[in-house]
Amino acid sequence: MTPQACQRAHSGPGSSAEPGSEILELKKVSKPRNVRWLELASLPLLLAIWHVLAVVVQHRLFPTPVTVFAELADLALTGSLISDLVITLVRAMWAFVVAMSVGILLGLLLGRFRNVDQLFGPWVVVGLNIPAIVVAITCYIWLGLTEVALILAVVINKTPLVITALREGMRNLSVDFDELARVYRFSRRNYVTRILAPQLMPYVLTAARTGLSLIWKIVLVFEVLGSDGGVGFRIGVLFQFFDIAGILAYTVAFIMVVLVFEYGIMRPLERRILGWRMART
Repeated sequence: MTPQACQRAHSGPGSSAEPGSEILELKKVSKPRNVRWLELASLPLLLAIWHVLAVVVQHRLFPTPVTVFAELADLALTGSLISDLVITLVRAMWAFVVAMSVGILLGLLLGRFRNVDQLFGPWVVVGLNIPAIVVAITCYIWLGLTEVALILAVVINKTPLVITALREGMRNLSVDFDELARVYRFSRRNYVTRILAPQLMPYVLTAARTGLSLIWKIVLVFEVLGSDGGVGFRIGVLFQFFDIAGILAYTVAFIMVVLVFEYGIMRPLERRILGWRMART
């Protein structure tokens, strides 16, 4: 946000402004046509490579994409694919919401107060380096093979990453913008919404994206270890029968869900929140 924008935001809607001094106008940033085509061609290229390798190898443990998608359709229509996906997604979303909420709060606290960071910073380092499998087994032993144990284990593994990202965001806040807020006597609400939040949002989005990618994987592993449903549980059952087509079908279905979240939620949200940065560049 430019100083002129801050001045206009502080002075209110009734004040007059010279041409060109209005708040930074967001402009749509469109990708070059060739970049869009390359992105659209990426996954079909991956499927083509997979198909060629499967045809060359010609082994029952390396099925073609056609076989896998046929198995996927059969599991969706007659099997438990949909219900397993729903169970896993609910677990992942609960873990994501709790980990992001706790991690953002603690990250802001550690980034704001140096003494608190010095006292509890080593705890964050320990949390970052504890093997996920140890956390899962410990929670299962203490709490049993329950939903609470699984979600808690995921939260414990995810939260230190969020704390680290938000702590760095607080450390990298611009002193110039703080001075600007003091000069124009911003209220606490205006400071948070117009100075603090825009600077921290890139770190929040980074923590959210990396956190989701981590949570998807951890939830599946923990479901294999101990649960009575979900994608990970079903993959574990299929593994016992060496059903590689079923395993890949569940994997493809899960990847489809992840892509929907990435391109349907995360990227539009990123463009909307960080559009001012794209417009300036």
